[in-house]
Amino acid sequence: MAIVNVSDKSFKSDVEDKKGVVLVDFWAPWCGPCKQIAPILDELDADLAGAATVAKVNVDENPESASRFGVMSIPTLIAFKDGQPVDKVVGLQSKDALKNLIGKHQ
Repeated sequence: MAIVNVSDKSFKSDVEDKKGVVLVDFWAPWCGPCKQIAPILDELDADLAGAATVAKVNVDENPESASRFGVMSIPTLIAFKDGQPVDKVVGLQSKDALKNLIGKHQ
């Protein structure tokens, strides 16, 4: 699977209408830790092989979604299960930490 780029307009269909777990990365291109976590998310997406979805929301281009879910610092990663937010972590995370986060909700 490929990481899904989500906009304010597509958030409902890309995240809230999905069954299963969707891990949403709220990020911005100028954010150092966001750049550091990007390859980790690519690896995680490959490892998950469709068992969960990894999605990204650029907060500069999509402020409504970030505001709606109380994103104050980036990167913020929110796990959604069947369209509902169930977990949230802020800052750079290891691949193992993100795997565990997703695993708790599968």
